[in-house]
Amino acid sequence: MKPNSPCRPASHRAASIKVLVQIVMLAAAVSGCVTTAPTTAIHQPMSIRPEARNYAPPTNGAIFNVASVRPLFEDRRARFVGDIITINIAEKVQASKKSENKTTRSQNIDVTVPTVIGLPFKGVQGTALAASDTNNFAGKGENTSSNDFTGTITVTVIEVYPNGNLLVSGEKQIGLKEGEEFVRFSGVVNPNTITSANTVTSTQVADARIEYKANGFIDTAQVMGWLGRFFLTFLPF
Repeated sequence: MKPNSPCRPASHRAASIKVLVQIVMLAAAVSGCVTTAPTTAIHQPMSIRPEARNYAPPTNGAIFNVASVRPLFEDRRARFVGDIITINIAEKVQASKKSENKTTRSQNIDVTVPTVIGLPFKGVQGTALAASDTNNFAGKGENTSSNDFTGTITVTVIEVYPNGNLLVSGEKQIGLKEGEEFVRFSGVVNPNTITSANTVTSTQVADARIEYKANGFIDTAQVMGWLGRFFLTFLPF
């Protein structure tokens, strides 16, 4: 067989197929080890470095030390980009909804063919025709939701608004044996609601976005596959 011949021996083809299968298996193994974080609607970024402060040369005195001084009338509450603040999550929501709809539509038609002398199709003259149509619809829905979310998360100030309010955002990742859990929080904090312990309750945060998500094979098993979602869009007819 010529070296440039397009046809290869069966042993070469088998070796190529074996290499291709090994590559596919390796790619599947690598993809199975990669952990993908769930999507989020939290304000971004979820963490930020503090802004650089203007450098002031030390002017230490006999007792005064710039490195360890703390102003007497200044607390440690968050007020700058990069500062951290603790959010006490205390959310409890209950909602209920019930609706019921009924519609009925009916129609009856009676037709009699008259007897007319001289017309063709005399066999159908004098025949009575009747038709009826009925359409009924009944719909009923009921939904009850009860959520209770408590916890604590420390977030970072990612932006300071012109009026002094603080946009905070943060994430807490908890690695478990069968996957990972993600607790995320973001919102706008009024500095006046921050306690002396540098904490604030989630009910006092504006535009609060709270998420508790997880990934792993247990959560993946609870999600409908893409093919099932495709058929569910138009079934039942």
